[in-house]
Amino acid sequence: MTSLLLATPGCAGDFDDNAEVRAFIDEMVQQHQFSREQLADLFAHARKREDILEAIARPAEKTKPWYEYRKIFLTPERISGGVEFWQENAAILQRAAKQFEVDPAIIVAIIGVETRYGKHTGSYRVIDALSTLAFAYPPRAKFFRSELEQFLILTREEDVDVREVKGSYAGAMGYGQFIPSSYRNYAVDFSGDGKRNLWNDLEDIIGSVANYFHRHGWKAGEPVGAKVTAGQGAKNIQASENLKPGKTTAGEFAAKGLKTTPKLPAGEAVALLELEQPDGPEYWLTGNNFYVITRYNRSPLYAMAVFQLSEAIRDAYQQTQR
Repeated sequence: MTSLLLATPGCAGDFDDNAEVRAFIDEMVQQHQFSREQLADLFAHARKREDILEAIARPAEKTKPWYEYRKIFLTPERISGGVEFWQENAAILQRAAKQFEVDPAIIVAIIGVETRYGKHTGSYRVIDALSTLAFAYPPRAKFFRSELEQFLILTREEDVDVREVKGSYAGAMGYGQFIPSSYRNYAVDFSGDGKRNLWNDLEDIIGSVANYFHRHGWKAGEPVGAKVTAGQGAKNIQASENLKPGKTTAGEFAAKGLKTTPKLPAGEAVALLELEQPDGPEYWLTGNNFYVITRYNRSPLYAMAVFQLSEAIRDAYQQTQR
């Protein structure tokens, strides 16, 4: 386990005498042949972060209405940054878009929303973040314990220093903020150098985001969503409980008096999304590709921010190509 052997011990931590940690170490030794001594030393130097527990209790997706959430991401700086990122990486984006059949504007927007195009990839040691959430955050302890398992396996596979890797407060890493299980399952070696590097290798970063969308069912050329104007005769608009499109089509909504801009194909299966604006609700019909964005982050606010940012970046980028 090279990454542990080469690691330099940090300051004393909070998990060296924890029954749940000991049980976790037992599992890692038995199931994945890790060194008990190295894992014990690793957790002896891991830190419980109170600021992480505070942050996860108040995510913006759950505490802000759409009209405030949107302002975080739909900014001139993030749009111009997306154009610059696209210009600098046009060849890679074109290759990824072709190979994985994914809209390049969506790839750029994801990276823009997640890390401002790599400028803010996270300052928390991932071992601290995942240990804190696995052993000190009961509401999602099972999930983060699994991610901690995946993280340790990942650092061994990719020969990464487990004590030095940094990411978000939830343990997400790199330009695209992949959690460990997503990193292991969807990251690709798009540069062909034998490693999957989501921190420094822009080919791997772009290719991995594209692969994530491809694997989750992105359909090239299909619409993401369209804003609804409730026409005369539209009654009792009720948002869909599930953003995964079902049997209801855009044509059926149109027959009830709902019109969209742009107009969606009549046969397009859609869901109805409600967003909060200062003067009342705003409605969108969203398709399969919108649902795919929610596989990256389940919040519909996040997905709409990515979609609208991608459209703004595309428009600005196309103007530079004329």
